[in-house]
Amino acid sequence: MKLRIRGDSIRLRLTQAEVTALAEGQSVEESTGFGPGSTLTYAIVVGAPTLSAKLTGTRVEVAIPADVARAWATGDAVGVEGAQDVGQGRTLRILVEKDFACLTARPHEDDADAFPNPNASC
Repeated sequence: MKLRIRGDSIRLRLTQAEVTALAEGQSVEESTGFGPGSTLTYAIVVGAPTLSAKLTGTRVEVAIPADVARAWATGDAVGVEGAQDVGQGRTLRILVEKDFACLTARPHEDDADAFPNPNASC
């Protein structure tokens, strides 16, 4: 799973195995270490009434409704998106996408479980 945060938006990109896990009602979680005792954890969990996100300590958690996760996992849609009011006139944009393989090789990039890129063939 890849995490991208930019301004008032958060995007998760999931591999094929991670999308399958969500369709089966399982959570997916990753962690990034920044040194001793300093870890950022990001996860997507199934079972919320709407697509939503929260930050608790050093854990970013995106929640997705089970029926939305199943339909997205088995369908052709690339992503699921939503918006969440965070107060003070601001809205957090939430996007969960299938991760496509890169069209050009990148050092240290593992695309082994990425979805086939639809632009890879004519």
